[in-house]
Amino acid sequence: MCGIIVFPVVGAALCVHGMPVSDVLGLLTGCGVIGVVTTAVAGGGRALLSAVAGAAVRAAADSEHGAR
Repeated sequence: MCGIIVFPVVGAALCVHGMPVSDVLGLLTGCGVIGVVTTAVAGGGRALLSAVAGAAVRAAADSEHGAR
């Protein structure tokens, strides 16, 4: 729940201080994935962990494809 407030605030602060939006989005996405994976591992949710890992791989592939 805290991420709903913190992520936009951190993103806005980084943008104001000159970080490119694409870098901010990549950083915040990585932080979100780490949080979800940590929660899934702590809760023992293998199905959730598998779904998140698959989504992360697809997102990384899409971002690489878009960068070309």
